[in-house]
Amino acid sequence: MLKAFERYRIMSFITGTTLLILCLTLLLHSVDLSFWHKIHLFVDVVGIGHGVVLYPIYLVMSFQLALKARLHLGYVLLMMGAGFVPGLAFYMEHRMRLKLYPQGLPSA
Repeated sequence: MLKAFERYRIMSFITGTTLLILCLTLLLHSVDLSFWHKIHLFVDVVGIGHGVVLYPIYLVMSFQLALKARLHLGYVLLMMGAGFVPGLAFYMEHRMRLKLYPQGLPSA
């Protein structure tokens, strides 16, 4: 189960980071439209990467961890929502670490 958690953890950080980047660029879009024209291609690449590539991989890693750890449906739904709500991926990773490894992660 440790390997499944490590894969989930990596994808959680990557997916959460790209979502925060997208939200930050959206905020910049509403503040300064001229800057938006300069970063429009970057936002398109990050947005497609997050929505088409990273989030589905994150979902697979979440379901794999949920099956191995026998998590309740509520945890699975929160993990799924973490790809849509900025910051929730980091919180869920923290909660999963505390739930699955209350004494700390085992050394490799």
